[in-house]
Amino acid sequence: MTKANLIDNLARRLPTEGREALAAITNAARAQGLALYLVGGSVRDLLLQQPTLDVDLTLEGDAPTLAQRVGAGLPGVRCLIHSAFRTATLKGSAFRLDVATARAETYRRPGALPSIHPSSLRDDLFRRDFTVNAMALALTGSHAGDIVDPFDGRADLDAGLLRVLHEGSFQDDATRILRGARYESRLGFRLERRTLRWLKRDVGYLEGISGPRIRDELARALREPQPERILLRLHRLGALAAISPSLSFDGRRAQAFAWLRQVQGEPPPTAYLALLAWGLSRQETAGLAARLALTKRETEAVGAAPKARALAGKLSREVKPSRAVELLSPLPPASVWALAASAGGRARQQALRYLRRWRYVKPSLDGHALLAMGAREGPHLGQVLRRLKAAKLDGEVRSRREEERMARALLSLAAETPR
Repeated sequence: MTKANLIDNLARRLPTEGREALAAITNAARAQGLALYLVGGSVRDLLLQQPTLDVDLTLEGDAPTLAQRVGAGLPGVRCLIHSAFRTATLKGSAFRLDVATARAETYRRPGALPSIHPSSLRDDLFRRDFTVNAMALALTGSHAGDIVDPFDGRADLDAGLLRVLHEGSFQDDATRILRGARYESRLGFRLERRTLRWLKRDVGYLEGISGPRIRDELARALREPQPERILLRLHRLGALAAISPSLSFDGRRAQAFAWLRQVQGEPPPTAYLALLAWGLSRQETAGLAARLALTKRETEAVGAAPKARALAGKLSREVKPSRAVELLSPLPPASVWALAASAGGRARQQALRYLRRWRYVKPSLDGHALLAMGAREGPHLGQVLRRLKAAKLDGEVRSRREEERMARALLSLAAETPR
């Protein structure tokens, strides 16, 4: 791809309103004589001719002020200001442009969020994680269309290498370890030899990264097309154990991930998390949920993994559908999906039938219908409905008429029972 059409190619990748917003902010920067650049992964993906997942812009000037002025003139576009980081976001219904003031970073201690101050484009690129993400495309000025590449990212891009910009990179921000494994999988690249050596030396710095930041990086990994490849790589690098001593990943769980994706298409991340916690005890799952600052729903899925694992043996024997529903219904669906993915044979079949059909079965009759049949209100109504549901699951009743017959018998029995 020649430099002459890089900007045009970028614009073609955006929806119409995103293209208009990019043109508006580019024109506004040009009118003020400000240098505006496309930076980071956006440039990498543009050069690789891959879909542009993010559009990140850097301005050598006051980005929030410029973005706010541009956003005010674009109908339906919101401008979100992040003053602490000197950044802004232009957001429409189908696009997002992030605009940042060119800045440098300093770290008070390893793993801490950086302190920032306005600086040059070169300093802004130097704070990036890998050289392939430390390139810029000039959008304004006499060099518009040129690639700015002070750290030879283009050479590493051509060689398929992930190289950090300095020896202390992983010490400054150990989440770069997680991103490195993710980029290896997504791009088909490999960590450069010296970068890999530094990573292994500094993998312990992941212990100092906050739970929410680790969780966000894992969430991104789980949204990748083959997250099991990333997790296997992180396990072999010692990164999972550095995050939490109980955390591990192996080939068997990788197969479970692949099966889950084959069956579900896009499995919910909570099912992947339950699989990640599959071999852990209740105490360990509680510790993992706390370490990763999981949401309530994620915590429930992870916390139920040991109970789901324990049910595999019971479900591997022949049990009635109603009994399977009784065993599985207290669990979050994500944990049952993890059970289906991890188990084999009859246990998998039972879990799948529960997920796809049995959990949705209801009797044709409800409480109102029972009252219309002359039943009195009370807890026995719920007992009758539960018995009808079990009978329908197990094939004892197959029509509304058969349900009514059974309901009358059950209600009659309840009326005869002394209270």
